Amino acid sequence: MTSPIRPPFTLETALAKVRAAEDAWNSRDPVRVSLAYSTDSTWRNRDRFISGRSQIQEFLTGKWKRELDYRLVKALWTFDERRIAVRFQYECHNALGEWFRSYGNELWEFDDDGLMRRREASINDIAIAESERRFFWPAPGPRPQGHPGIPDVA
Repeated sequence: MTSPIRPPFTLETALAKVRAAEDAWNSRDPVRVSLAYSTDSTWRNRDRFISGRSQIQEFLTGKWKRELDYRLVKALWTFDERRIAVRFQYECHNALGEWFRSYGNELWEFDDDGLMRRREASINDIAIAESERRFFWPAPGPRPQGHPGIPDVA
């Protein structure tokens, strides 16, 4: 087991925190993901307000039942001692086989133990053809080191 990445953040630790979050979300394991958040963590995810690990787990369980073959890429936008901002893209399809790419930004705030106590996510979805997909790796699982990240343009 590795030690948690705690504030104050440096460029190296902020990048590691972003990659750890990406890897956890790509596991599609709601319990694993929820352990990165404080027990009283608060979220704004699109138009939903979520509080605490049990609500986080419930939200993620429903998300990954609807968003099939989910693959996520995150990129560090900026950081300070206790906060990190990221941009991200993910792709998934629904039960009808319709593919989507979601574009978003997240603002994260951490407690002294390195647990996220606040997450605000703004996300937009676009329909894509399956042939327009960008993110390919065995899933669930982490993005391989050599796989491209988020392109500079949409």
